[in-house]
Amino acid sequence: MGISTAPGAMTSEEIVSLSREHTFFSWSVQGAIDPIAVDHAEGVYLYTPEGRRILDFNSQLMSVNIGHGDRRVIDAITEQALKLQYVQPAFATEPRARLGAKMAEILPGDIDKIFFTLGGAEAVENAIKLARHFTGRHKILARYRAYHGATLGAMTLTGDPRRWANEPGIVGVVRYPDTHRWGEKEPRPVGESLQGLEDVIRYEGPHTIAAVFLETIVGTNGILIPPDGYIRGVREICDRYGILMVADEVMAGFGRTGRWFAVDHWDVVPDLMTMAKGLTSSYLPLGAVAMRHHVAEKFDSMMFYGGLTYSSHPVSLAAALATIRVYEEDGLIENAARLDPVMRGHHERLAARHPSVGAIRNLGLFGIVDLVRSRDPWTPLTPFNGTSDEMKAIGRFLRDEGVYTMIANNSIHTNPPLCISEEQLAEGFEVIDRALEIADRAVV
Repeated sequence: MGISTAPGAMTSEEIVSLSREHTFFSWSVQGAIDPIAVDHAEGVYLYTPEGRRILDFNSQLMSVNIGHGDRRVIDAITEQALKLQYVQPAFATEPRARLGAKMAEILPGDIDKIFFTLGGAEAVENAIKLARHFTGRHKILARYRAYHGATLGAMTLTGDPRRWANEPGIVGVVRYPDTHRWGEKEPRPVGESLQGLEDVIRYEGPHTIAAVFLETIVGTNGILIPPDGYIRGVREICDRYGILMVADEVMAGFGRTGRWFAVDHWDVVPDLMTMAKGLTSSYLPLGAVAMRHHVAEKFDSMMFYGGLTYSSHPVSLAAALATIRVYEEDGLIENAARLDPVMRGHHERLAARHPSVGAIRNLGLFGIVDLVRSRDPWTPLTPFNGTSDEMKAIGRFLRDEGVYTMIANNSIHTNPPLCISEEQLAEGFEVIDRALEIADRAVV
């Protein structure tokens, strides 16, 4: 008799065993994976089938912004699923009408039209198409310390080593300098970074460049917060040369930094903006590429050659409307702003206590701790695109102590749900504090 398709009680061991045997995991050597089995989740906590509690200190993939298990979103999903499950994207529905209008309210400046996708990578793919169609040009500028998604075009824009195994990608992608270089503690001077961008534009030919893509705040490659003046400088350069500015807000958007969108910190309006993750708090798949009025207007009389079977999926749109309502009703964006200095205080205490802490960064609840073998000279605890025995041990310690977060290169991410309390935030940092004793032993 085969496995039952009806829900039932399985142990962690059974879940992991069958999952490993019959399903494929992302970004993994399949024979080396050791996943955690999760049965349910509530607020900032995950629970195994045996009832073990795990603090979700990374909002899964910086995405479950409102926290787990919010009944308002679950009920909205259920209500919509009972009424209308799916129609193809050429139809109009009430969730589509309401979410489009609501997004126009909260998006910056004159961004007032949205194309809905099923995730961030699809949003980036369609932003590439929109930029090329709008300008009639083919080149796209992107950075090395960037992640834009795992589909072909988005992966080509991605600069980090995850790109290597997936090359060759799409044609026409050109790199411009990052604000932060690997192996350096501080960002480069704003003028130097902006001059580097302008040099690339000059060398490539402005008339050939459709768009400059950038993560407003770089996510998985280090929570790299641009120095003041940089985002506005990119906007001015794009305006000067008639190039579209595309802000990737897939991770930074929807309250993560204490504003609706990270670009709001610098009062900049990009021409196109991609988003996903926090749009539904990942309760259902949904992404979007939003565009300024003058960009959208051109397509009133010109065909857009793009489409998706699940674009504007009514159940996902209902989840997004309910999620936005939770942000507003619970003051979650304000809570992220309020906890900005609280997280910074935790970071600073770690830096004062542990010689292995080389750098700390956060904006709102978008944070990271970089670990080093030496502060002077500044020497990361891992090589570029690598790990170390110490980082592996820290990962095991956090897991054993019931804290889930992202460990990447020489960094510990601190990106909890926006509903987290000060006490719960302190709980996570107390475990990280003890974990850093492992790293301290490696300091030269």
